[in-house]
Parts: sequence; C-alpha cells; structure tokens
Amino acid sequence: MTPLGVYIHWPYCARICPYCDFNVVRDRGRRDEQAELGRAILDDLRAHAALTGPRRLVSIFFGGGTPSLMDPALAAQMVETARALWTADDDLEVSLEANPTDAETVRFAAFADAGVNRLSLGLQSLDDAALKMLGRNHDAAAGRRAAAAARAAFPRLSIDLIYARPGQTAAAWREELTRAIDMGAEHVSPYQLTIEPGTAFDRAVGRRTLVPPGPDLAADLYDTAQIVLEEAGFHAYEVSNHARGEAARARHNLVYWRGWDYVGVGPGAHGRLTRAGTRRATVAASRPLDYVAAVREHGTGVVGDEALTPREAAEERLLMGLRIDEGVPFAELAALDLSPRSPRVAELRTLGLLEPDLVRLRASRAGRLLLDRVTAELCA
Repeated sequence: MTPLGVYIHWPYCARICPYCDFNVVRDRGRRDEQAELGRAILDDLRAHAALTGPRRLVSIFFGGGTPSLMDPALAAQMVETARALWTADDDLEVSLEANPTDAETVRFAAFADAGVNRLSLGLQSLDDAALKMLGRNHDAAAGRRAAAAARAAFPRLSIDLIYARPGQTAAAWREELTRAIDMGAEHVSPYQLTIEPGTAFDRAVGRRTLVPPGPDLAADLYDTAQIVLEEAGFHAYEVSNHARGEAARARHNLVYWRGWDYVGVGPGAHGRLTRAGTRRATVAASRPLDYVAAVREHGTGVVGDEALTPREAAEERLLMGLRIDEGVPFAELAALDLSPRSPRVAELRTLGLLEPDLVRLRASRAGRLLLDRVTAELCA
C-alpha cells in the first residue's frame, strides 16, 4: 500500500506570537467550541478514509496552534481512530507540537499514554530577553524543565529554535546552540526569523521599532548552526532540520518533502491526495465553527479541492524535495523538462549550487543558502 501521513490542526493558543501567521485563535473561553471541533475532526478523518482507500499510515502529526493544550483523551481518540481507518506501520510516528510552559509540561505523560511518541518542543530561544521579544509565555528555565520532562516521557524529542533575531551575534548563537544540544534532544530545527506580512512583527518593522539582521549576518548565523550541529553529530538532512541518525529524522515532515500523500483535517488544514492518478490539493474551512459546520453539512471540512496540473505537481515536488539532502529523482520532474543534461541544471552545477548526480536533482551546501533562487531558475 502507498504511504500516507495525517496532519491534525488544533488552532488554539494561549497567546498569539507576534511573528506567527498560522491559522490560530485564542484559547480562552472556547471549551464548548473545542468539544465540537474534536468531534468534527474525528468525522472528517472517517470521510477522508473513504476517499483514500487502503493506505499504509506512516505518521500522525498534531500541529497548530498549540495541540498540547488539547485534552490528551481526545488526542488518544484521534490516534485510535486513524489507526483503525488505515493500516498503521509497526513503528508509526505520532508527533505533537508543544510549548514549554509548566501547565503543558505536566500533561506530557498523558500524551505519551495517548500514543504520542515524538514531541516537537517550541523552545525558540534560551535567552530570556529574546523570549520576551518573541512574545513567548515561558522563560529559559521553563524550557530546560520542559526538555527534561519530554525526555522522560517520550522516546523522541525535537526542539525548535529561532535565529536571526534583532541584535543576535554569531558568538551568542553558537553558545545558545551548545546549551540546547546539552539538553539531550536527538533532533534540532533552527528556523530563521521571517517577517510575515500582516503579523505584529511586520507592523513593527514598518514602524522601524524592529530591525532584523541583514542577509549577510543571517547567512553567518545559518553557517554557525551548520558547523555547531555538525560537530555535535547532527546531520543536516533538510535546510532547517538536523538529526542524530536516520531514525531521529522527522518522518511526518519527510512525507511532505518526499511528495507523499497526506490527509489534512482541522481548521485551515491543507492536504495532498492522489486520486485516479491526479495529485489534488485540499484545504479545510479556516474558522473553527465554519469547519464544524462544513463537516456537519458535507461530512468533511474540505472547502477547496483542486486538481494540480502535471507541471504544478512537479513544481511543488521540486520546491519541497530540494530542501532535503536526498533531493528529487529526475524521473519525477519530467513535466519541468529537467534532466541531467538540461542547460539549466548544467549551469547551476557549474556554479556549485547543485550536486553532480545523474539520478537525482540535489542542492549542494552552497545551493541551500540560495535555494529560493535555485528553484526559481529551475522552474523558469
């Protein structure tokens, strides 16, 4: 059976971070709404199973929002339902995103009992001033406590960090990474701070009260992360993801990067499903109550279901696949007229931005720094 991932979007957050442009809402005063949403997600999973047919379930990912705010019993029900609907791998990965607040940390054991076996912990920083600037509701000490609790509760731990923060230096970033490594996680995801349109940070940049680092310093910070993590035994298998060993890689993210199918349920969730030989992009209603109403009326929360053209599907495969070290087989890029002998490929190889591989299109280390430019040239 072909592999399948399941993404479950839980949109509620205790507070909205100023850099976030995800589909999120404040958690406060929405208990009845959350109960309705939980039931709707379960119904939507069943509706999707009818569309996909038999599949090999390789991963379940609870994202958000802050899914560690949900009732662990509801998470258990969702995991159990997905397992019943599809044929789960023996080593099925079940991931949960969590914040390091003490209120959430005490629930880690309950989520482990619910079937979660991988925690993605949003540390973001180990500097209290930076955490305050980022609008986080925890400090560095709470982050360290959460990492220790996660290691005790879950077989696998991944931590997220944000770099290219205003005023950050390469020396301070090196020291912060070293302290993060000492927490014992087997997977580290350092993400460059991006100023997304419409966010509070975007408005602050417009007022010139927030000044992010320039591109040269951001590149230095990126290189620093590569060096520090590589020296500590982490392999950069993706642009922003480093793992100690192949087993530590985030399987659900690999579903995206390898172009596999995945179901997207929950408000605003996106999915990719292949039906009758055609790759289709789905999107669910974004507001929680609209999503609940759509499931009640139509059986599923999907409000958009678009067939991708062969070229669109190949472009998406290229954009996602070049992010990982294994790249993309040329055979999957025929719609873009890309082959080992394509002039565009040859030129980028000459510039040192692509690896000299005759079977797969792979970005070099230098190419990863300029990945947007590389993919734009290849899609031209």
